[in-house]
Amino acid sequence: MVLPFWRIFSLIISFLFCSLVGISQNLPANFPLLEEYARRAQLNDTSIMRSSFQLRPIQLSNSAGSIDSLFYRTISFENLNLGVLPILSISELNSDRPFGWGNFGMIPNKGIQQYLSGGVFGNWKIIEFQLQPEFIFAQNLPYYGFPADFNQAIINDRFFYWNNGDYPERFGNSSYTRIWWGQSKIMAKFGAFEGGISTQNIWWGPGQWNALTFSNNAQGFPHLTIRTGKPAKTFLGNFETQLLSGRIEDSGLSPSQHPALNEKYFSDFSGDWKYVNALSISYNPKWVKGLFLGFNRTFQVYREKMGDSFLSYFPVFSGITKEQFFEDGNSVEFDSDGADQQISVTFRWVVPASHFEFYGEFGRRDHALNWREFILNPEHARAYMMGFMKLFPLNKPSRFLQVRGEMTHQQESVNRYVRYPGTRGGLTWHTHNPSRAFANFGQALGVGIGVGSNVQIIEFSMVEEMNKLGLIFQRLENQQDFYYRAFGQQTERKPWIDLSVGLVFDHRWDNLVLGSKILAVNGLNYQWQLAANGTPEFPKGRNLFSAHAQVNVIYFLKTKADK
Repeated sequence: MVLPFWRIFSLIISFLFCSLVGISQNLPANFPLLEEYARRAQLNDTSIMRSSFQLRPIQLSNSAGSIDSLFYRTISFENLNLGVLPILSISELNSDRPFGWGNFGMIPNKGIQQYLSGGVFGNWKIIEFQLQPEFIFAQNLPYYGFPADFNQAIINDRFFYWNNGDYPERFGNSSYTRIWWGQSKIMAKFGAFEGGISTQNIWWGPGQWNALTFSNNAQGFPHLTIRTGKPAKTFLGNFETQLLSGRIEDSGLSPSQHPALNEKYFSDFSGDWKYVNALSISYNPKWVKGLFLGFNRTFQVYREKMGDSFLSYFPVFSGITKEQFFEDGNSVEFDSDGADQQISVTFRWVVPASHFEFYGEFGRRDHALNWREFILNPEHARAYMMGFMKLFPLNKPSRFLQVRGEMTHQQESVNRYVRYPGTRGGLTWHTHNPSRAFANFGQALGVGIGVGSNVQIIEFSMVEEMNKLGLIFQRLENQQDFYYRAFGQQTERKPWIDLSVGLVFDHRWDNLVLGSKILAVNGLNYQWQLAANGTPEFPKGRNLFSAHAQVNVIYFLKTKADK
């Protein structure tokens, strides 16, 4: 008899509970400066290889113990231990248009935006808790977005993605303020595992700037979870895993800044919230110390369309191919609930002897009919990313030249011309119908660069401990799936490409850590517009130059007596 996948998974979970672990502090997913420092430390020290950085938050004691020592523990009374979390401030300025992503739910914003968080953490016996609320304020100024003077066909194509997603240009008509539970949680720990409720951002995948399923781009969402608190050591190697069920929300906002377009073309939301179920597994083989392999699967569905069966609540344990839902060649109400799935596989290879890591992630958002169809047409409904980090030792033991880069590709493959004849494209990553966007309150839970967009990033910097000085270069291809659907292969209007170059500067002064970045952004063919000085024979795209600046300040509440 062949055991179902969910039964096999439960046996693995039971087996892994044999590993024991002490309680220590977690580092929020993609926490500015500190996570990069912890990741860099792993490239230099073979003794801290257990954390895969594919399931975050990570436990500090397994990544960089010197960071863990900065967290101030104030009270220890019998079984109760309390500590104070660092204060995190993120200040951002966009001069002429929104730019940037991956900042704990900070919105696409023109103007000034401010994020603040802080709080306390502790444990009592097997209970571990953290209270870390977040505050966000944004000017949310109007800006030149998608114009209203395109023809009806092009506007229809733009709203095709807006109506199958939830990514508004502007978050309301005035300044934006939000207070949220943020990176808070309460968990019970059992061996290598912990279970409970959390509103923390999670990050699945090895990426440094993006992730195909979960990242810290959107506001965290409330979820029940069972996960490994640290890698669980077994005779096969180290395992990390997380199973969660949570609630995500639509933004309730119209997508365009033109009310007349919204009234005519926008299809309103369901009005209900969405249920999300997700599973992630990462495996580090015992025989290959620096290799980490991962699998991620997510489902989302409007609550009003959910069933009451076990697989309705845990669809991550359902079949992977569509044929598993067919009887005698007929679909058994497949997709009748409108559920949307994403699957990705990941790898990360760390070589401390060479101070080097290389990683990648490949995902699909649609069931293949069968494995043969997947092998013959793997590029359908796919997205992928690859990246690396390399350290070159310099004249001091702790000083390095750091080179790191990453590319993320969401744009549909060219088989769209065959699969969607006459339309030049279908749905893209993080969109669906009728479940709409894989998003929370209008921002993608995974890739934050925009629907159907691609990006390439490379950074060169000199690093020493937490200090860094360097240059960063980015090339962002905006809304490529919309561009080729709406404009096809014509030569008059070119793709909208953002080219940016910037300076990064990080420094630590005792309890205070500063991270800063300033970018000059040149938007070529911005919003696919033509410049006024062009001619029909020699058209020119309209460019928009803007500036993006960000300052991260982390303050650890420690006194001289604690040092």
